[in-house]
Parts: sequence; structure tokens; C-alpha cells
Amino acid sequence: MTQVSGMAKGIMARRRKGREADTGPGTGTGARSGLRRAPLMVAAVVMTVLAACAKGPEDKPINLEIGRAVSDYIQQRRASRNAPERPPLTRAGLDDIKDPYIEVTLEDSGIFAYLSQQFTRQDDSPGTIVVWRTEDNVTLSLRDGVLVATRGLGNDILSSSALVDGQGPKGPSHSGARRYHIRGLDNGSWQLSMLCQREDLGAVPVTIVELTYPTRHIREHCSPADPGREGTIINDYWVDSRSGRVWQSRQWAGPNVGYMRIRQLTTGG
Repeated sequence: MTQVSGMAKGIMARRRKGREADTGPGTGTGARSGLRRAPLMVAAVVMTVLAACAKGPEDKPINLEIGRAVSDYIQQRRASRNAPERPPLTRAGLDDIKDPYIEVTLEDSGIFAYLSQQFTRQDDSPGTIVVWRTEDNVTLSLRDGVLVATRGLGNDILSSSALVDGQGPKGPSHSGARRYHIRGLDNGSWQLSMLCQREDLGAVPVTIVELTYPTRHIREHCSPADPGREGTIINDYWVDSRSGRVWQSRQWAGPNVGYMRIRQLTTGG
């Protein structure tokens, strides 16, 4: 197991070879070039608290000390074509974590990071916004489990509407229009208007690090509302049949990033 200045044991980003992922309207192969520019690449091994050499319940797999050496190491690993696989998480290790964390994987590259919950807030729209952050300040904002903003990825989603009701199960509650405001060149922005259809694909159990949850698979299929624009966005959510929590999702995160997979590792409860 590789050691970096005594920290971040065994936590490395993984690159995948293979086909380009579908990254939504008008993106082409831009996801790869965008990922090279994105600061999230520095954060690919952030929060080793969750994964550093999980040894089992008798030895806490936690290393809270993360230094600049970790970022430097990851920058070097990004240039490697044979990055090692990520070390496995264990439920025994996660049970020691008292705060909420999510795991986020950029689908096109396999680069991943662990994000801690920073705060929650409510505004005039339905649902609760939860902001998640990496150590180097890349953030995701989820409204009832639906991605509505990113920061630090490059060509970020500045804001997005979400078809949630804030009352029942989280995730999309109905069909309708969604609007994305996306950062463009010279700090400008552009709007992407979509018409989304919600579909319940039925009961599907989801296993996350040794725990299986009864969920319903909810799909959001979005097509451009503006004439002449092509491409579709398909977001998937696995919503707990009892608590209504979104345990896992696959969501579009903008034209540069493409799709990201999100799963809830710990709840802090």
C-alpha cells in the first residue's frame, strides 16, 4: 500500500478506458477536456477518513490529517495511465463516521471523491437544499436529492430548478419543465431549458457497502424545450420506499463533466 508523507494511505483516483459517456446536449467529447481542467481532480482522494486502509472494527480506518502532499500526489497520479483501484470501503469502518458523507464518481473518468455535508437551507422553492463539499472547496448542492448547482468543476451549473414537492419522498415528484443556468466563457452564463418526464420503474433493492435498502427506481427523462436543440438528459434516482431518502443517483452535472454517480455512505444519524 502506497504511503504519502504518512497520510492518505491507499487512496488513489482511478481512470477508466472505454467509451465516452453520454453527457447531455451539445457536449460531444468535452467531458474529458473539462475534467482535465476541473479542480475536483485534486480532490479525488479527499476525506481519507472514509477509506484509508480499512482494517476492520478493531482498528479505526480513519486518518483525519490531510496535507498538501495529498493534492500533489493526486496531480501526479492523474498523469498515470495505470492508477490502482480504489481500496474497498467496509461497513465497520463507515460505522465509525459520525457525520454525513456522500461518494461522488465522475462517470466518464472514474475519478471519485468523498464529500462532507456543510449545511442545509431552505428558500422559496419546495424542498431542502443540502450543500456538500470536498477539502478543496468543490461543492455540490442537492435539493431533496436533485442536483441543482455545482462549484469548482468548470462550466458549472450555476443553478437549476428541481421538480420536487418538499413533502413526500425525495427526488423528482412530478413531470414538468427544468431550467439549467450554466457558466459560459468570460464568466457569462447560458440557459438550457428542458421538458422532463418522471417515470417510476418499480421496486429495486440497492446495496451500498454491505447494507441493502428497499428503493424505487425513479427516472427523469429530459428533452430540449427549445426548437433546434438536440440531445437528452436522463437522471436516475433510487429512493427509499420507507424513509423517502435518495440513497443513490446518477445525474447530469453540466456539459464539461457529464454524468456523476452519487451514493449516500453515511447519514450522521
